[in-house]
Amino acid sequence: MATKMLLEAGHDVELLGRREGQIQGIDIQNELKNLQPGEIDTVTLYVNPTHQEEYKKMIEALKPKRVIFNPGTVNPDWMEVLESKGIAVEAACTLVLLSTKQY
Repeated sequence: MATKMLLEAGHDVELLGRREGQIQGIDIQNELKNLQPGEIDTVTLYVNPTHQEEYKKMIEALKPKRVIFNPGTVNPDWMEVLESKGIAVEAACTLVLLSTKQY
């Protein structure tokens, strides 16, 4: 649903996940190989904190402007690390942000 709403709102989307597949015709990648630091504006997480470890270095290296921690993904320790690196963090629901034009 988030991918569909992001696309409908005119956002470019890159998908990262543990399993191969497609959402809205976009391939789910297990590595973001072709992206340079600063190319990604926002990372929106749907990964529970117990599975975030494998993504931390990759996401931090992207140097996004912000990371949205959706319900069930909030990780205060990592949020503090991201903020110390100048990356804004938000504990929010991407779907709500999009539907209320706050994204």
